[in-house]
Amino acid sequence: MKIREFTLTTVFLAIILLFALTPIGFIHLGVIKATIIHVPIIIASILLGPKIGAFLGLAFGISSVVTNTMAPTLLSFAFSPAIPVLGTSHGSMWALFVAIVPRVMVGVLPHYLYQWLQKVLRKEKVSLFLTGLFTTVFHTFFVMGSIALIFYDAYSKAVGADNMSGVILAILAVFFSNGIAEAILAAFAASLVVPPLWKVAKKYK
Repeated sequence: MKIREFTLTTVFLAIILLFALTPIGFIHLGVIKATIIHVPIIIASILLGPKIGAFLGLAFGISSVVTNTMAPTLLSFAFSPAIPVLGTSHGSMWALFVAIVPRVMVGVLPHYLYQWLQKVLRKEKVSLFLTGLFTTVFHTFFVMGSIALIFYDAYSKAVGADNMSGVILAILAVFFSNGIAEAILAAFAASLVVPPLWKVAKKYK
């Protein structure tokens, strides 16, 4: 059991690092970057549990700090303390919260959400689909909401918003421009990839 968990964890970590350190994982959309790195974390959380999921989420968060430091975009100040906050000459340590905490939660939430959905729905693929979908929606709004609250003035300047309504519209624009696609991708990936991995795991149990 321990060897199998270690092997799978290593494989998922390798996939996350591959996505994080190559153009595969982050898709530049001007102001923000769309990502698919959360997908293997969701799958790992369901298969291996919240502790390993949290570890992989932490790896995702750290990779986000690194990539936003090395290849900054307009909002990179919200993900790396090394990038000056828009309108200032210095970065903020709160960027570590935005970059890491939501990603760790992406590694924890799917395990418990799937378990709950299975008890309620008792349909494996539907539960997996909804777990991938809801976790990604949660991730998108947690990240963007944290940016809007912690870096309100800088984010307002970045998106050209004059008030809170404008900020909310900007967050919704991010969700509809790339959040929905990320959520659907994660939903199908979870429902299609997890069942065969479970079969393989049971075969060599």
